[in-house]
Amino acid sequence: MAAAAAVKNDLETARLALHTIFGFDGFRGSQEAAVGAALAGRDSLVLMPTGGGKSLCYALPAAVLPGLVLVISPLIGARPGAPPAVPPP
Repeated sequence: MAAAAAVKNDLETARLALHTIFGFDGFRGSQEAAVGAALAGRDSLVLMPTGGGKSLCYALPAAVLPGLVLVISPLIGARPGAPPAVPPP
């Protein structure tokens, strides 16, 4: 029960940082679930389209948690010959 309360408190801190640091009024799509998992110390796999807000899913926890954050990203868009963007659905 205490762990759930800590994550809820961390999500409140994250929402405040989302607005004050990044200028957004709220999360988009599954960002909140991904950020919540990171704040709870759980591993997660986040799949979002280009422009879906993936960077926020690791940048926001890094901004509110103490210590170092390691992000492993394949940067598929940076490969030669990769499509410039995913077309909208």
